[in-house]
Amino acid sequence: MLSWEDYYKDEAPVKKDEKKSPEPRVAEVTGTENTQAVENTQAVENTQEVKVQIPDTDMLVTEDMNSEAMQDIENYTTMKEPTEAELEKVRERMASALEGRVQVGQKAMINSKADLNQLVPFKYKWAWEKYLDGSANHWMPQEVNMTADIALWKSEDGLTEDERTIIKRSLGFFSTADSLVANNVVLAVYKNITNPECRQYLLRQAFEEAIHTHAYQYCVESLGMDEGEIFNMYREVPCVEAKAAWGLKYTQALEDPTFETGTPENDKLFLSNLIAFYCVLEGMFFYCGFSQILSMGRRNKMTGVSEQFQYIMRDESMHVNFGIDVINSIINENPSLWDDEMKKRASDMIVEGTELEINYARDTMPRGVLGMNAKTMEEYLKYVCNRRLTQINLPEAYPGAENPFPWMSEIMDLRKEKNFFETRVIEYQVGGSLKFDD
Repeated sequence: MLSWEDYYKDEAPVKKDEKKSPEPRVAEVTGTENTQAVENTQAVENTQEVKVQIPDTDMLVTEDMNSEAMQDIENYTTMKEPTEAELEKVRERMASALEGRVQVGQKAMINSKADLNQLVPFKYKWAWEKYLDGSANHWMPQEVNMTADIALWKSEDGLTEDERTIIKRSLGFFSTADSLVANNVVLAVYKNITNPECRQYLLRQAFEEAIHTHAYQYCVESLGMDEGEIFNMYREVPCVEAKAAWGLKYTQALEDPTFETGTPENDKLFLSNLIAFYCVLEGMFFYCGFSQILSMGRRNKMTGVSEQFQYIMRDESMHVNFGIDVINSIINENPSLWDDEMKKRASDMIVEGTELEINYARDTMPRGVLGMNAKTMEEYLKYVCNRRLTQINLPEAYPGAENPFPWMSEIMDLRKEKNFFETRVIEYQVGGSLKFDD
């Protein structure tokens, strides 16, 4: 077995009071020799440095770096005409330094070479803040009282047929959509985002998508709906099927286990996936159904379902904001990806998604209901579309579109300090029921 004595066996012992630093040599120069020396010194100082394509040295200097590595890095900045051997030595030293503690400058949203197991130091503090905010607003579907909803749903004259259609269509689409979202987060987005604090939030988002799917199932079960009818709407109802098919079209390519970022083509494909995922699937497709159900709750109908949708809306709003920040970070770090072709692709996808959602609105509300109609819903969706485009610095597709439902913005833009659960006290049991084998 190796020991520290073996490691240093080739080194000669050094006495404590023995000093190894050599005395500097001072050459005496006089007359013309002195003038010539000064001129030579100035010439060296004015010589243009040779630039070497190796990592920035500032981000590599660490407290635990050995003296030899420090000296090599210092020498790199002053080299006049380094030899290839000297350059290779510097590259090796700096590559070795990269294997140590992670520096903020090494982190990137995609294609990062930094150790993903090192959470800190944070580069994107906003991602960590969103993780904390999401965790602070944890909820479970069973916490919501569904008694009044059950009575109203079973009442023959409690709801109109149009209102019942809205509830069924919303639960039918969302139950499938959130499963699609969860699969995309776990199988595609997480593995290609090379930043640990963003991955931390993605883990939280995946859990929240599971809660949302649970909430829809809880509503269906509580109301005694036909589960086969609700959970197969994405196959049997054209307007629901169209949205689900669009989501699969733009997201399933990245679920290929062999897909990797690192080339301009794949980086653009991944960016397109994120835009389709966060700006359309979560940032557009949910908002017609959300506004319909929440409007019903404002009229004191289906208050339990509405309460759950309010919590889901809160989560989804944060998901969208997180995704927008990720997209903009990738664009800022990789500006070459955001060319005219990519901008047009992004704009076309968001507009295409908006038209699908407008068709969904027309199908679910052929007549006026809940103070809404297809025309006002179309105006609202165009307003949301403009918002998504401007969030990624693209021009509006529908100039002049206004928000006919200002109360939706109040729900969507809730401050993070808002506590949905301040009226209820829930006691959680953590680990108390766990039993271990002797």
